[in-house]
Amino acid sequence: MGQSVVFSRLAGAVLRAILVVLLVATPSLLLPNTTSDTAQIISLVALFGACLTVVEYSSTYPGLVEFRDAPPFNRIRFASLFVTVLLLSIICRGVYAPNTLTYLVESVGALIGHVIDFPYSPVRLVVLMLPEDISVEHITLVRSAAGLSYLVSLLTLGIFLIILRLKGWPQRSARFNVWINLPTFDPTAGGDVVERLERDARFNIALGFLLPFLVPAVLKAASSLFGAVSLENPQTLIWTVSAWAFLPASLFLRGIAMQRIATMIEDKRRAAMVVADANGDMLPA
Repeated sequence: MGQSVVFSRLAGAVLRAILVVLLVATPSLLLPNTTSDTAQIISLVALFGACLTVVEYSSTYPGLVEFRDAPPFNRIRFASLFVTVLLLSIICRGVYAPNTLTYLVESVGALIGHVIDFPYSPVRLVVLMLPEDISVEHITLVRSAAGLSYLVSLLTLGIFLIILRLKGWPQRSARFNVWINLPTFDPTAGGDVVERLERDARFNIALGFLLPFLVPAVLKAASSLFGAVSLENPQTLIWTVSAWAFLPASLFLRGIAMQRIATMIEDKRRAAMVVADANGDMLPA
């Protein structure tokens, strides 16, 4: 029985590692004219990500990955990033080797980008951080990529909220191990655990809301020192825009999850107090 559990855990870790490699290599696989230097860097990053994934998911002890034993939290985050990278890679491929699929994704991205591109929106800020002498075609490409990736992040939040509401994530039938799922959170650090979880949840949600606005503004302000961000390289465009949309969504998910854990702990405390009061009432005076 123990050997089957270990083998199942290792097989799951290897499968996750393969998916991580596929995620990192997707832009290089879809984009033509990938240089040898870029391929080597991608290979090193993919190998590092695969090794880290195998170590994390094959171990029974906590590591760096949060909510490791609370599916489908990390699966939703990975799917969101993978879909974003895939769609942006298809859009960038359309610049060099257009086909029906690239035209379709680019058209959808252009429509979404145009709808979301209103004053003070995150997409408008991304467009404004580009150099003034950039071509109109490249501005349209960046707007489409930003709009599509931002839509994916919003859909990710909606899907997680639906799962949270319908399935009661994490499942009430399973025990939630704080030590395994929150390895960077120390319950014995001092203060009430529920208050600390709620404070961290509010901080993550606030940062997730502000980050899409802050990043373009900071890059635009720093352009006088480091130069303007043109995003003309397809790999740079894909990973920069993907990170710009994924990191805030990930912080949102983390904040919602931590608030959920705080609510679960508070509910268990109330249930324990009710039981204690009931047992106290049954005692003889």
